[in-house]
Amino acid sequence: MYQLLMIFIALLLISFLINRFSGLHKNISILFLTQPLITAAAPMMVFIGGIISKQMAPSPSLVTLPLSFMIAGTAVATIPAAFLAKKLGRRKATMLGFCSGIVGGLLAVLAIKTALFYLFVTAAFVMGFSGSFAQQLRFAAIESLADQKDIPKAVSLLMLTGIFAALIGPELAFVSKDWMAASQDYTGTFFGIMILAAIAITIVSRFKAPELAEDVISQPTRSMTEIAKQPVFIVAMVAAALGFGLMSFVMTATPLSMHQLHNHSLEHTKWVIQSHVAAMYLPSLLTIWLGSRIKTKYFLLVGTLMFIGVVVIASQGHELLHYWWALILLGIGWNFLFYAGTTLLPLSYHNHERHKVQGINDFSIFTFQGLSSLMAGWVLFNYQWQGILYTCIPFLAIMLAITMMRFINTHKDATAH
Repeated sequence: MYQLLMIFIALLLISFLINRFSGLHKNISILFLTQPLITAAAPMMVFIGGIISKQMAPSPSLVTLPLSFMIAGTAVATIPAAFLAKKLGRRKATMLGFCSGIVGGLLAVLAIKTALFYLFVTAAFVMGFSGSFAQQLRFAAIESLADQKDIPKAVSLLMLTGIFAALIGPELAFVSKDWMAASQDYTGTFFGIMILAAIAITIVSRFKAPELAEDVISQPTRSMTEIAKQPVFIVAMVAAALGFGLMSFVMTATPLSMHQLHNHSLEHTKWVIQSHVAAMYLPSLLTIWLGSRIKTKYFLLVGTLMFIGVVVIASQGHELLHYWWALILLGIGWNFLFYAGTTLLPLSYHNHERHKVQGINDFSIFTFQGLSSLMAGWVLFNYQWQGILYTCIPFLAIMLAITMMRFINTHKDATAH
């Protein structure tokens, strides 16, 4: 409990420092404090979802189903989340969306108490809805900025919250599993998730939606097809979607390959995954500073080269350091690609088009992520670790192509990102 308390104190302190010294709108500190309270549900499910499912699932092959359905819930809710943001405004839509975290938590408690596996899967699916609304917060941050030059700093800060989510989720599961006396393990964890969702709703209620000029007359609404034909949209969406998808594909397969196929210890496997998670989010400390100094296309290039490095290193063998270096590069590459995609996307739409573009973008990202994580186990056990790496190669070629596209078309954008 002490460690969890220290994590929350650190989150509060950094949020205060952002509000006091960053020079950004107050909304940024509010969103920084809110986002990890919701996104902590995902690493929590990674940590205990299989443990809970093992006691209820009709087959051992189904123990990862709740996590897959949580990702599916996030993907399914992305377009409704964007639609509600347009109709109700960011604040009301987000508060409503976060309520699904409470509903999902209640369903999970009921599922554990009654040992109903498919109800637990449904609970994970519903909890995934809140994740889609949390992902929309990075766009809320962008819209809160008076100066578009601050976009790299705001995006980096929101990505940095992933560190807190990764710490809060498993730690909450560890300290709260026995909160409910005479109950089955981990019932209390989902009460904890409900409490976090309620706190997040309270905090985000202080979000002040900025006034944005819609420019409907001077900038007519374009069809999604017309928007999607723009090179900057293609680069932004593909960078984020492939970055997220390939990261999930390799990361999901890694512990299975290490521990089950190549007999690495659980301790070594845990170390590799923990190092990977740190590599995913710590580079945001760098992009906060470098984002306004280095053009986004260079982050795109370095992220792509990092992913190529993953395949090169991982194909050299199955020793501990092969996995460790590959997963470190995978984490850094994901950070740069997701950062690049998020910062480039606003260049593809006018203010009055933002909600539909953001919805389609996030739907593409999380659908590809969900499919990638589902396919990882099948590819690994049928084609081994080399099959995982070979599967990545065509997508790496696509990433190289969109990187070249961005370099070729940069001069067409006034901001020259």
